[in-house]
Amino acid sequence: MTDDETGYDASPFVPARGGLKALREAAAGCRGCPLHREATQTVFGAGDSSARLLLVGEQPGDQEDRKGRPFVGPAGGVLDRALEEAGIDPGDTYVTNAVKHFKFTRTGPGKRRIHKAPDLREMRACRPWLAAEVRLVDPEVVVALGATAGKALLGPSFRVTRDRGVALPLPPLDGADGEDAGEGVLVATLHPSAVLRADDEQRAQAYAGLVADLRVVAGLLS
Repeated sequence: MTDDETGYDASPFVPARGGLKALREAAAGCRGCPLHREATQTVFGAGDSSARLLLVGEQPGDQEDRKGRPFVGPAGGVLDRALEEAGIDPGDTYVTNAVKHFKFTRTGPGKRRIHKAPDLREMRACRPWLAAEVRLVDPEVVVALGATAGKALLGPSFRVTRDRGVALPLPPLDGADGEDAGEGVLVATLHPSAVLRADDEQRAQAYAGLVADLRVVAGLLS
């Protein structure tokens, strides 16, 4: 099934000109896939607009959806700590997500919102926003945090366990205006939420692996 057949496509909403501010304002009105119907708001990227390092996560979580900024929840705290331990200043980065709206299911007596991973159609629909961000920031290194980000950047064959922690060429990302999103290096690692989900025995090992992968990134930037 193609995106045309599903009607999932954000490209008509992506402006052909303007900087990140224009992109962020336009993204607030994106209706490129059904996820906007239940989400509180679009959560666009944030950070240093000329950063040498751009980090891509999966999608906003519950707190990000409410506050309108990426990585402001517990996973963001893990990411900032791991960046600092790897020798990278979190303030010198740009962070975003492969999908800009929170996808969730409701469960339990209070109908708590529980994260649900976006599917390939939703990832493809949102790809023009990510391509435009990468092109405008023009980083030297892109970090894919987790499987969804890796698939959005490298294709559906990506596997975190196989591809993490090594410098890979960043493949072309065609923007909505037909321009390539830029050239650079990509390093994949696990999403910091995977550290939070790990049991007590595995959590320290998962965090150490995240830091080790980010040290590869720091070496590329040095």
